[in-house]
Amino acid sequence: MRKHFGTDGIRGRANGVITPELALKVGQAAGVIFQRGDHRHRVVIGKDTRLSGYMIETALVAGFTSVGMDVLLLGPMPTPAVAMLTRSMRADIGVMISASHNPFEDNGIKLFGPDGFKLNDELELEIESLIDGDMRNRLSASRDLGRAKRIESVHARYIEFAKRTLPRHVTLDGLRVVVDCANGAAYRVAPETLWELGAEVISIGVEPDGFNINHDVGSTAPESLVQKVRELRADVGIALDGDADRVLIVDEKGQKVDGDQLMAAVARSWQEDERLTQPGLVATIMSNLGLERYINSIGLTLARTAVGDRYVLEHMRQHGYNLGGEQSGHIIMSDYATTGDGLVAALQLLSVVKRRNLPVSEVCHCFEPLPQILKNVRFRSGEPLRADSVVTAIAHAKDRLGQSGRLVIRPSGTEPVIRVMAEGDDRDLVAEVVDEVVDAVTRAAA
Repeated sequence: MRKHFGTDGIRGRANGVITPELALKVGQAAGVIFQRGDHRHRVVIGKDTRLSGYMIETALVAGFTSVGMDVLLLGPMPTPAVAMLTRSMRADIGVMISASHNPFEDNGIKLFGPDGFKLNDELELEIESLIDGDMRNRLSASRDLGRAKRIESVHARYIEFAKRTLPRHVTLDGLRVVVDCANGAAYRVAPETLWELGAEVISIGVEPDGFNINHDVGSTAPESLVQKVRELRADVGIALDGDADRVLIVDEKGQKVDGDQLMAAVARSWQEDERLTQPGLVATIMSNLGLERYINSIGLTLARTAVGDRYVLEHMRQHGYNLGGEQSGHIIMSDYATTGDGLVAALQLLSVVKRRNLPVSEVCHCFEPLPQILKNVRFRSGEPLRADSVVTAIAHAKDRLGQSGRLVIRPSGTEPVIRVMAEGDDRDLVAEVVDEVVDAVTRAAA
């Protein structure tokens, strides 16, 4: 069992769970583990736009420099940019300070290895053991302490990287694009990238003040984007989340396009171009059954993993896939990036739109999603899923759905919540099944 790390780094209330003391220890522990070889070691640190980012950044700097690592501060940058720059700048470790789509009161610490990939469970456990131990004997001598400096050129580097993921002849000329940056990490780089590629760009969610990240904007609150796309008769809307590792698309009719539809559209295009390294893609247990049926219908397979883009990526790396992602919009295209990249995923979709010369609504409506209902049950402590009444309710629900549907119950990796999801051809049956399980879990959690 991991004490600090969840499915996506360490996350929690700033100055509650994520304290300066914890950030200091994370810097020290990760710094010790990733000092390999005799060279001068360095770490890159990026962040989103939360007020607490200043506090956590400063504590991390103290931790890393105290064990002899030099620190390069990137400022507000998307998570995938930090992963890319970790490799590009030959850093020994990369850090992103962000709680992704959570409200501003939360924050988190995500770690990347020198290859730009998120750390595996074993490394996270090793870091945890050092966090909870005595680090005094691991600190550097006075003359060996690290230095810290802020790097100003990284925005241009990431913009050029994102642009180069498109073929040279592809531009976005003629497209009117509304981009919602969630008042988060991509508020500078995303609009500029789209504009430099030729699009007419209208930006919202680009005025961060430390408190408004993800507040009524971004991929988890796309209503403002939908309204703006309809109002301006735009060709497409792009909504990123707070750290820009996920994306949600809005078509020209104002209809939302989730990660499942986006993956289906890109998979079909890459299949036609013989760009898929395996005849299929990787998704999680939360992806709609309609996606699986569609992918099978065009001769591809769908591999499913546990929830979390890290598990999608692990399966991709182990089995040679180059396309995968989550329904929530974490899309991983390993030809370009080592983690989910909302901007790059959006650019790849727009390249399909340009090539096919069709509206986004036609390109992205690959299948009819099956009715899918997700409800959350919050609990304070204990393990409600182990209760006999809950086990019985789950078994009964699966029997009712049979072969025409799926039931997924899982604890959240980032908050004390049990997620209950069911899908199937019969919406009424799906609703009844979810309510029955939710009632059982609620009673057990009381």
